[in-house]
Amino acid sequence: MQKVLINNRGEIACRVIRAVKAEGYQAVAVFSEADADSPFVSMADEAIGLRGNTPQETYLDIDAVIEAARRSGADAIHPGYGFLSENAAFASACQAANITFIGPSPEAIDAMGNKGAAKRLMIAAGVPCIPGFEAAGASDPELLEAAGDVGFPLMVKAAAGGGGRGMRLVSDPLQLQAAITSARQESQSAFASSELILERAVLDARHIEVQIAADQHGQVIHLGERDCSVQRRHQKVIEEAPSPAVDEDLRGRMGQAAILAAKAVEYRGVGTVEFLVDEEGAFFFLEMNTRLQVEHPVTECVTGVDLVSLQLAIAEGEPLPIAQSEVRIEGHAIEVRIYAEDPSESFRPQTGEVLKYSPPSGEGIRVDSGIEEGVIISPFYDAMLSKVIAFGATREHARRRLVRALQDSKLLGIITNKAFVLQLLDHPVFASGAATTNLIDEALLADAAERAKPTSDNLALAAIALHAGHGPWANWSNAEAMLRREVFVSGDDQWLVRLRATEQGFDVLVGEDHFLVAVDQRGDDWLVYRMGGVQRSLAYALKDDVLTLDFGAKTLSLIRATYRPPQNIDAAGSGEILASTEGKVTNILVKVGDRVEKHQPLLVVEAMKMEHRHLADGDGEVIAIEVIEGQQVRNRQRLVKVMLSDDEEAQS
Repeated sequence: MQKVLINNRGEIACRVIRAVKAEGYQAVAVFSEADADSPFVSMADEAIGLRGNTPQETYLDIDAVIEAARRSGADAIHPGYGFLSENAAFASACQAANITFIGPSPEAIDAMGNKGAAKRLMIAAGVPCIPGFEAAGASDPELLEAAGDVGFPLMVKAAAGGGGRGMRLVSDPLQLQAAITSARQESQSAFASSELILERAVLDARHIEVQIAADQHGQVIHLGERDCSVQRRHQKVIEEAPSPAVDEDLRGRMGQAAILAAKAVEYRGVGTVEFLVDEEGAFFFLEMNTRLQVEHPVTECVTGVDLVSLQLAIAEGEPLPIAQSEVRIEGHAIEVRIYAEDPSESFRPQTGEVLKYSPPSGEGIRVDSGIEEGVIISPFYDAMLSKVIAFGATREHARRRLVRALQDSKLLGIITNKAFVLQLLDHPVFASGAATTNLIDEALLADAAERAKPTSDNLALAAIALHAGHGPWANWSNAEAMLRREVFVSGDDQWLVRLRATEQGFDVLVGEDHFLVAVDQRGDDWLVYRMGGVQRSLAYALKDDVLTLDFGAKTLSLIRATYRPPQNIDAAGSGEILASTEGKVTNILVKVGDRVEKHQPLLVVEAMKMEHRHLADGDGEVIAIEVIEGQQVRNRQRLVKVMLSDDEEAQS
């Protein structure tokens, strides 16, 4: 190999490019039109644009990627993770074009790409599997009949793909048919396959995955395990290595099972075998990921093995540089994923410009990031922005370092889940090392959403930020005694803040709450303040009418509505349905002339792999639909107009 094309984007493209360069190869990036100004493009030695924005038009277009490799002279392709990384047809296309695919063979990808087929293969190989039903192409009646033998609660799972898509937990047999129907629909949409399997639900389990590496000479080793139990609706949020629930004996047995799984498909490359571990310590095969994992850095931290460099060496035909007896696990590492999403709005993905970015830093801190100031976060891709990894001598050492690094970091312009992951890191169950897949339940998600909402002191400081900084909106000084007002909106909530400058700082009223705040230092986008005798700092940015604030352990995004016409926030609605995010209209559920009821779904906008249902804000008649299916829409663009009924209009 001489030149490696990286068919990915964001933080993983940056990560792979660094390793490719470090090993002495030339790095080629491909990029969509939306990613043209992303950091990974300038990091590469060469870059080739792909026409379009959506994944289907760009990173998932096999012909376009192969053509880019030909044009650049790349003789190898690294797929990163996601996109085409587990696509057997892509691996075959690379072979046909005489291009090295840095990953396993098409046959191995195929064997592990279908959960049902993979499970049947693992049972034959002697790998412990969860009891279930995995007949190929099973119909609804077959699944319904088999469920009695599997037992409840059970999991309905898409046979193809991963990431929690097409997965449903069913406790009541009466809910099974609805779960099968919705899982089929989601699986067909996400993976172009509606095949399902059933598995007995292993509740309150640990999600443990074992990292394996296999060369082209028949040698297979494991590099210990990662604990991925902290998940939100089947999506991993925190990962760590080693697992606090795994001792040397269990590590050895799971490692050998993972090696058996790899040998069963004649695996070559770096991969991950995932298991569930129940309360008694029994473990069961879940699936095999035939690619690099998002959470691979924690394994690198505790073993000292660079997994991307190892992938490159295996692709070159080199033998594994380390034997199983030489693998050492030292210290502890914890990783969190930072997403552009708003916990106060059911974790809705966010789009917009990164106005300020001070990444986490400090001793033992690693950041795999794909963003920088000025980058536009688009609606076309996954919402993950970066990964923050902390390494320490002990688990608690790593946890403390991670909390401190996150609190000290700043990202303005868009809302992230930083406050949510800090809440999890400080949760007593996680801090004790006892977290299972049940840690993040609906009650904790509701609590996180409530914590993410602005409090009165947050709103007071938001108003002060607008008047204490050096920006163009700072049109008065602390010497003035004039009473000023600010109006902020977030979601359906609206607040009026009154403030007056004093010799010490500001006198602020938020509703009935009164605050005296001193401003000790200030800059264009930060200030140091004292409230209640305690000195703290905050960073902020205002663009157009959107104010974002970072308090360290909490971030907020507020719409400044001070100069907008006053609105009755208790109104039933306007009948004008606006897009809640940038994205693509995937389904219009009504037509002009339809009578609709308040909260009835009208259309669906897809952004960052999530569907956002837009609801009627009152009873009435649809009089205009201003978009078509497949259309890309802007945030707050008008989508549908409803003529509200007289009783609704009277309330507004």
